[in-house]
Amino acid sequence: MPHLLRALAASSLLASVASPAFSQAAPATAAADSADPVRDLVSRLDLEKYKATIKGLTRFGDRRQGTARNRAAVDWIEAQLKSYGCTPTERITYDFQPPAPRPAAAAPAGPRPTSNVAQGGGRLRGNRMPTGVNTDSLKQPDVALRKLNSEPTTPGERQEVYCTKVGTTHPEEMYIVGGHMDGHGWGEAANDDGSGSAIVMELARIFSMPDVKTDRSIRFVLWNNEETGLNGARAYVAQRQALQGKESPAGSGKYPEPKWLGMIQHDMMLFDHGMPRPNGTMSPEQRPEADVNVEFQSNSKMAAESQKLAWAFATANEKYATDYPAAVGQHMTNTDSAPFQDLVPAISLRENERGAQTGTGWNQTWHQPIDVFSTFTDKDFRLGLNAAQTTLSAIAGLTGAKIK
Repeated sequence: MPHLLRALAASSLLASVASPAFSQAAPATAAADSADPVRDLVSRLDLEKYKATIKGLTRFGDRRQGTARNRAAVDWIEAQLKSYGCTPTERITYDFQPPAPRPAAAAPAGPRPTSNVAQGGGRLRGNRMPTGVNTDSLKQPDVALRKLNSEPTTPGERQEVYCTKVGTTHPEEMYIVGGHMDGHGWGEAANDDGSGSAIVMELARIFSMPDVKTDRSIRFVLWNNEETGLNGARAYVAQRQALQGKESPAGSGKYPEPKWLGMIQHDMMLFDHGMPRPNGTMSPEQRPEADVNVEFQSNSKMAAESQKLAWAFATANEKYATDYPAAVGQHMTNTDSAPFQDLVPAISLRENERGAQTGTGWNQTWHQPIDVFSTFTDKDFRLGLNAAQTTLSAIAGLTGAKIK
């Protein structure tokens, strides 16, 4: 959508979530701009800190669920959140038993049918490459990383960490900001999803600063078991949905599970190099027209509300992000916002559309041994930082963030 039309669409859709933070008008004076608490908060994001958080996560290899390296990463994330002062910091505990493998069906006779519809929607276009999860350890050339990732997953208890910025005026209401900390493919899961997890952790760090206050609560969740079917997010919904908005103990003013106002997921934020070339190769550089894709699911029960939330994020990006624009899409799929999409406004931020682009080979790092920190350049990391700027500014406006 052209720039002007996108701004007009955002303006009309945001009537129910209007906030001074999302004004399209330029500040009248430099003094007015400097007094903007949202701009102050966005300025606290730093490329090197964002990269360092991703690097910290990659120390645990691919963080595959059901392994010691995954549990060590959960412990590290919890320690980091506590060091930021993001409290209360808690865990969800659940049991994961993978389904028994289905017997292989005989291939039908004749040519195999093809489909031009991506999972979750979106008509496939352009050059395509095969996709899948790498399961061959020998494709990882780094011997030390190959050894770190060698322990196989086992069924049983799983845990995931979250912390909460408690609102001062409406602690009984909150936005959920998430990213999944597990990965697979014999790499470091730097992009999928160290890049999204680092956004969540960086926002937790900034919103937890002692001079930051919000009217409403914000919960920062690092999901587990995303790669096995969104099991960590599903466990959260199963355990916490019925607790929403209930004061406990009665009269205490404390709400262990505030009412959900929206869920925002971050998943694969670094790689938007365009479609594969006809010969199957990819551009080594981030394309100049790269963008932060903000997706909602058009066939969900909360589609209209989710679309409004997506445009709120696009409008915040327009004002506060430094390098890359936002593009709103309607085919959110295959990430931890899906278990919420029929219950609450839900969106996901991605580097390109999951179904029509990532799902057809536009991201050569996806679930592959090259998904390691060293693969990515500062242009890639800066795309992730722009996603962080987008979410931070939107959430700051929606929760009424102030600087003391």
